[in-house]
Amino acid sequence: MKIAIPRECRPGETRVAASPEVVKKLAGFSFDVAVEKGAGEAAAITDANFKDAGATIAEDATATYKNADMVLKIQRPVTEGAEGQNELSLIKKGAVVLAHMAALTHKEDVAAMAEAGITAFAMELMPRITRAQSMDILSSQSNLAGYKAVLDGAAEYGSAFPMMMTAAGTVPPAKVFIMGVGVAGLQAIATAKRLGAIVTATDVRPATKEQVESLGGKFLEVDPEMEKNAQTEGGYAKEMPPEYFEKQKQVVSEHIKSQDLVITTALIPGRSAPVLVTEDMVKTMKHGSVIVDLAVEAGGNCPLSQLGEVVVKHGVTLVGYDNVPGRLAKDASLLFAKNLLNFLSPHVDQEKKDLNFDWEDETVAGTLLCRDGKVIHPMLTGGE
Repeated sequence: MKIAIPRECRPGETRVAASPEVVKKLAGFSFDVAVEKGAGEAAAITDANFKDAGATIAEDATATYKNADMVLKIQRPVTEGAEGQNELSLIKKGAVVLAHMAALTHKEDVAAMAEAGITAFAMELMPRITRAQSMDILSSQSNLAGYKAVLDGAAEYGSAFPMMMTAAGTVPPAKVFIMGVGVAGLQAIATAKRLGAIVTATDVRPATKEQVESLGGKFLEVDPEMEKNAQTEGGYAKEMPPEYFEKQKQVVSEHIKSQDLVITTALIPGRSAPVLVTEDMVKTMKHGSVIVDLAVEAGGNCPLSQLGEVVVKHGVTLVGYDNVPGRLAKDASLLFAKNLLNFLSPHVDQEKKDLNFDWEDETVAGTLLCRDGKVIHPMLTGGE
């Protein structure tokens, strides 16, 4: 069985879907692993690192994909008409592809993979169950994004984070406000606290209050009654009614005036990011304060954020970097690769030296997009 690890060709993607450790494990299963030349270059993983782990270094994408039974990627394959080369045309019919497919927002690409006869798994749809935590790419990548968001914000903020008692006077601690307490938000709270900031946070899910306080932050409540039913069974935030956002706007508007750094992380799977910080709120913020918008790729939690840019509006710096995990490319790659390995390992048939998926397994059924020429995931077929 041949497993292909191509070099990511979408603009700005620095990660690679394998690590020397994972390649060594796959080779230990008697799988042939082909890594495209330079695939790990932007993540500080050399061809020699992969070769020493047991991989074959393929000269280009065509050689990498040739006769591959499985493809491990960071992002979905580029299809006809998209930027870069047409990766889909290089993948053989019947091959299995694992990646972050952005399936709920790029249904046309899922349909193209089904038409090409590919068995595709959208790793971002991994069920939020205890057994699947080690396979969850959203958690591993968001954790790094939350950490990096604080560092990016600190780099743009013109003052120190911790309180400093000096002979010349006292420097007050920075005030950091985290909006959205998922994996990214929790890591942002922890990082900001480690840097000495005063941290507050808010989320529609009341269960996060205890988590915020356990990290040393203060929880900003909007409407406890409405927040009781704000979480799905899978642990994601639900879309809240308009009256909730009106109340949130009032509470946040008052709080945000005194904040030095605001980090927004609110995302709803398959939908545009909710607006949490309006232009009117930005106008009331202190001159020199910073907003880091981690939802900018989904439209942004602040309408003034610009994808891939750092801009100044009304005296406030708005940081809108895309692919924030890719700004920590090496660690992001190592964690992503381990997520994929943890997903695959239970389905390895050691005797046949092949993969034998249990199609009834919750992690398999929950991520399987298409098989045998058909799109089958219920979230794409109207099944749920």
